[in-house]
Amino acid sequence: MSDIPRNRPLAEPLAPPRLTTPLAIGLIGFLTLVDLFAAQAILPSLASHYGVSAAQIGVAANAGTLGMAVAGLLAGALGARLERRRAIWMSLALLALPTAALALAPNVAVFAILRVVQGLFMATAFTLTLAYLAERCSMAAAPGALAAYVTGGVASNLVGRLTAAFVASLVGPEASFLFFALLNLAGAALVAATLNRNPPMLRSAETRHFWSAWAAHLAEPRLRRAFAIGFLILFGFIGTFTYVGFVLMAPPLSLSMRALGLVFLVFAPSMATTPLAGSVARRHGAGRTLALALALALAGLLLMLPKSLAPILAGMVLVGIGTFFAQAAATGYVGRTATADRTAASGLYLSAYYCGGLAGAALVGQLFVRFGWNAAVAGIFVALAGAALLGLGLKERAA
Repeated sequence: MSDIPRNRPLAEPLAPPRLTTPLAIGLIGFLTLVDLFAAQAILPSLASHYGVSAAQIGVAANAGTLGMAVAGLLAGALGARLERRRAIWMSLALLALPTAALALAPNVAVFAILRVVQGLFMATAFTLTLAYLAERCSMAAAPGALAAYVTGGVASNLVGRLTAAFVASLVGPEASFLFFALLNLAGAALVAATLNRNPPMLRSAETRHFWSAWAAHLAEPRLRRAFAIGFLILFGFIGTFTYVGFVLMAPPLSLSMRALGLVFLVFAPSMATTPLAGSVARRHGAGRTLALALALALAGLLLMLPKSLAPILAGMVLVGIGTFFAQAAATGYVGRTATADRTAASGLYLSAYYCGGLAGAALVGQLFVRFGWNAAVAGIFVALAGAALLGLGLKERAA
């Protein structure tokens, strides 16, 4: 086995992927992540329903990121031996079970547990799809494909939040989860119908232990820096969009649930800008792209300090554009920088990314409850500024 190249497919040649358009790739990204952030649009209603504080429901709703962090590691370490298409569509089909069960969750503890289970299935599908794209696309095409996939995640933020808020305003917050369960099944069907079968990979003798790939990637300084950036990006994003809804629904703004749903149209510009991240990163480098994108997000945070609707909305637009653009650039950078076991590299990145989301929900929530919105914004600003500084030091791997 020692003379077999790392991650060599068991069967060659591979057929070209049937997914040839950014629209199709983005749609799979949308259906994979549509559950993740939808609950944020109805957090005030859920807090009232379960009789808990903003910080408690914020952590419970974002508990899915814990499941995603764990599943990202496992899928990254063990996914090389899985047939990609089957594992992805099965993960999305199984995701429908905890999603539907959320409609019946009797208390916030059960709600949080079901969110963790959701995260396990979402991250498995997400990690394996990232690896599929990195393996099937050329070095030149991969950043664009990955950017399209991340753009689908942006769309899931917008449509998921709008749908959750609209359904909650009609029939209550619980019923919206049944609709998302149907979307999970639609995602499974789309993957099964469009992706090619991807042969499993062989590992060399040096990487026969599942943790060997982790050790190899963590030994690479460029990847360690990218993992830290991912942690800080989602820390800032979750911290911002989990708690801004409470500001908007409280006096003096006092928005209704339906109006709060419409507020999340602020993600619409991100759907137009995020697909550009791949080409911008190829032209200017991931480091500079990340720093500039996060500088835009930092400017948006400053606009969100006054409790006035217009500047808050403008700030939300800039934070959304900056963080999603940076996430697309960082995801593409990891795929380009990892020379072997890209599934494991994607898994480590996503694990760090989603750990950052849970940390953001917990720490920013405490700042918000104890000291108010301005203190929460200050904590988010420090995290995103740190990510921007780390981004300036990213170096591209030689072609």
